[in-house]
Amino acid sequence: MASTLVVKVACMAMVCMVLATIPLAHGALPCGQVQYSVASCFGYLRGSGGPIPRACCNGIKTLNSEAKTTPDRQGVCTCLKSVVSRFPGLNPAKLAALPADCGVNLPYKVSPSIDCSTVK
Repeated sequence: MASTLVVKVACMAMVCMVLATIPLAHGALPCGQVQYSVASCFGYLRGSGGPIPRACCNGIKTLNSEAKTTPDRQGVCTCLKSVVSRFPGLNPAKLAALPADCGVNLPYKVSPSIDCSTVK
């Protein structure tokens, strides 16, 4: 019986360690939701041509409409910056133009070097 308790405690500790490695958005939108919303954009951002997938633009529009406060927008920015840094080979010009190309007007350029604390 004591060994069962030890196994349960060890499993909980492992789950906590795994969850601690997942970046969190600082606003109301979980980073996992942000990542899911833009997942369909990465093929386009790595490719040399072709249209932007509709799902990509829909995800960007959804994020833009759900990030209503400054902390929400800064959290989305922080999450996206983290995600973009883990995907080498993304075209920086396409990345910067993507929101506008999807019909979303942002007052800043999306880039791996953006200072998310300046996002309002």
